[in-house]
Amino acid sequence: MILRGGYNVYPREVEEALYEHPAVAEVAVVGVPDDVQGQEVAAFVVLTAEAAPDSERLVPELRSWVRERVASYKRPRLYRVVDALPKGPTGKILKREVERLA
Repeated sequence: MILRGGYNVYPREVEEALYEHPAVAEVAVVGVPDDVQGQEVAAFVVLTAEAAPDSERLVPELRSWVRERVASYKRPRLYRVVDALPKGPTGKILKREVERLA
């Protein structure tokens, strides 16, 4: 759970909204330290092979996509397009490792 400005943000809810976008292959939403809010919502996104060449164009599109699906305090303020997310031996995304990428 991410504590942003006194609100509870559940990463899974934001991840599910992002997974609905056709250009998103994988996503991890984590909290990163912020001086004002305590934590800020950050999304680390792996794009599909077809969408990868347009990665710069897709970040504003992802912002718009999420704006329509989740409340304003839950929206990621930081987006980072990455080639791959760190995973454990079972294939599960390692959120602690993703937090270190921020």
